[in-house]
Amino acid sequence: MNDNTNLPSVWSPPAVTRRWWPVFLRNLLVWRKLAVPSLIGNIAEPLIWLVAFGYGMGALVGEVKVGGTAVPYILFLASGSICMSAMNAASFEALYSAFSRMHVQKTWDGIMNAPVGLDDVVFAEMLWAGFKSLFTVTAILLVMLGLGISHSPKLLVAWVILAGAGIVFSSIALIFNALAKGYDFFTYYFTLFMTPMMFLSGVFFPLEQLPEVVRAVAAWLPLANVVALVRPLFMDQWPAQPLLHLGVLAAYGIAAFWLALGLTRRRFCQ
Repeated sequence: MNDNTNLPSVWSPPAVTRRWWPVFLRNLLVWRKLAVPSLIGNIAEPLIWLVAFGYGMGALVGEVKVGGTAVPYILFLASGSICMSAMNAASFEALYSAFSRMHVQKTWDGIMNAPVGLDDVVFAEMLWAGFKSLFTVTAILLVMLGLGISHSPKLLVAWVILAGAGIVFSSIALIFNALAKGYDFFTYYFTLFMTPMMFLSGVFFPLEQLPEVVRAVAAWLPLANVVALVRPLFMDQWPAQPLLHLGVLAAYGIAAFWLALGLTRRRFCQ
């Protein structure tokens, strides 16, 4: 089929069937052999951040104000860092692991020799990265419960939001996966996108500390919207403007997945 025929269909709506499930299950069965070291690697860094900054800096900072309510810094940091962990876990899986399966190991090519389409593979990779993120977030949340940082019953709602956040960030990461020629390309994503977003989304300090112009931009970042939804739930409160934040995240997720799928289709057409 020539390029003129392929190109118009690259941006057509996703054509996902139930055949995504065997691809997801295949990733689960492979990962199960390395579940323990993978889990340790994913939760060690955020817990180190939490202990070092939460208890160390928290002793100096004391309390911070969130929406007029004073909360311990350890709770402030925990509610932000778990959102950051959801982003990191989903991004790593949708970048390094997905790229290995797509480009290095040629696993995707082998899968598509069966009656499974590329759309099903990309959709399964998105959900798989989101699941890996949720698995990591669940473990961290259990540790936070054990430390007594928060016992709000609304944490169950936060868990659901973090599951959705993992899917959003995996969709964004799959865009860069489709563009990458090698692992080094992901440095741009981490340096130019993820790292600035971590410091501009209210994870480590209140957004009110930022200049007004920066704060206006930061308010539309996906991580900032996740934090805005999750942090009040840690405080046993309902978030303000939840529909706005959920709408922003839904827009990011849908647009990012469609773009990632289109770029991946174009890559496989070349």
